[in-house]
Amino acid sequence: MSHQQIPRKRTFLMCSPEHFEVTYAINPWMDPAVSVDRTSAVHQWGRLRETLVGLGHTVHLLTPEAGLPDMVYAANGAFVVDGTVYGARFKHEQRTAEAQAHQAFYETHGWRYVAAAETNEGEGDFAYLPEAHGGLILAGYGFRTEPVAHAEAQEVLGRPVVSLRLVDPRFYHLDTALTVLDDRTISYFPGAFSHAAQRVLVQLFPDAVIADEVDAFAFGLNLVSDGRNVVLNSAATGLAAKLEAAGYTPVPVELTELRKGGGSVKCCVAELRH
Repeated sequence: MSHQQIPRKRTFLMCSPEHFEVTYAINPWMDPAVSVDRTSAVHQWGRLRETLVGLGHTVHLLTPEAGLPDMVYAANGAFVVDGTVYGARFKHEQRTAEAQAHQAFYETHGWRYVAAAETNEGEGDFAYLPEAHGGLILAGYGFRTEPVAHAEAQEVLGRPVVSLRLVDPRFYHLDTALTVLDDRTISYFPGAFSHAAQRVLVQLFPDAVIADEVDAFAFGLNLVSDGRNVVLNSAATGLAAKLEAAGYTPVPVELTELRKGGGSVKCCVAELRH
């Protein structure tokens, strides 16, 4: 059933891919043998940023650092709820130093930053729905973020956390398989989750928009929504049609180069929730 969706102005953090390359493989999408066109990557990323600004949102920029090619995936550096920043602690050593860059940004800008003791990859594995069940955090585990980090996040952020087990390594972060469309609605691909997690999602979100395998593999769920406008990978045409039928406005963008690192729209965009 479609209904009128209300967009809400958001504040985001992004990081230019000017040092982006694929020289190692820490997820199934990365292949160092496949060449990356960095000029094209920067151009596509720029179009994504322009799209978000054009929709009325504020985009802050994190300074990219040489030797940290995955910094473009800014969503992984922290998880922010109500002005409190739960910092990331990356699983793979290739990304470890990114956490310090994010911490420096947040502390410089006056945010309350809490360093993590447990392994977690920020908004890659955490999603927030402020109006669902009184304010709910969905949290993924199985490949990157450790389940104990879910308890730590709950203590730091003071919001109930629902743990969801990811079972397909191609969906190594929650944000590749599940997305928040508005303050109480999600879209997800059931096949990425354990049977128990699927049952939990059906109970909590009976009206969710269900994505199929084709769009999930096209990184369609790795999207950014302001409650009405949904910025998503242009390859996910089926999901775009489902979202439109549900009352949202799909805004397709092309991110072919950044997909080579195992990410798309959402991976590139952290939300700063004051």
